[in-house]
Amino acid sequence: MIITQTVQTPAGPLALLAKDDVLVAAGFTGDPEAMFVRLAPELRKLGLAVGEVPGAAGAVKEYLDGRLDALDDIAAVQPGTERRQRLLTALRGVKAGTTVRYAELAERAGMPRTAARAAGGACAQNLIAPFIPCHRVLPASGGYGGYYYGTPVKEWLLAHEGASL
Repeated sequence: MIITQTVQTPAGPLALLAKDDVLVAAGFTGDPEAMFVRLAPELRKLGLAVGEVPGAAGAVKEYLDGRLDALDDIAAVQPGTERRQRLLTALRGVKAGTTVRYAELAERAGMPRTAARAAGGACAQNLIAPFIPCHRVLPASGGYGGYYYGTPVKEWLLAHEGASL
């Protein structure tokens, strides 16, 4: 069974979905079903039930209370090729209060020739925000760029973390 809990944040509701205390999805929506339908078919077969995701929910509270690294150690898993996994690992290494450009993220993943396109794809398909912090990646052209949950959420997260453009 996939367990879901929704946590209220200043940026809006944050849906957490976990299997055996490991996050399989998280996102800024009050509708966990919207996250559930994005999961792989084998996970959707398990069904969705409202419950508690104590580790992740506790980490969110700590993050909101100012312990900005609280999300870093929460177990999370999502599908993807070996290249995508390298990008997601590099993304998880971008610390709170800092930002990177898409090309820099690809370099950190050991794929400098992959460039911004693959890094952007990994961010766009990230199922576990903000634990895998795609909000910390900015376009080389400046500004905030896009964000699956909307630019205001991305702006709030970066401001909360004290990151500067």
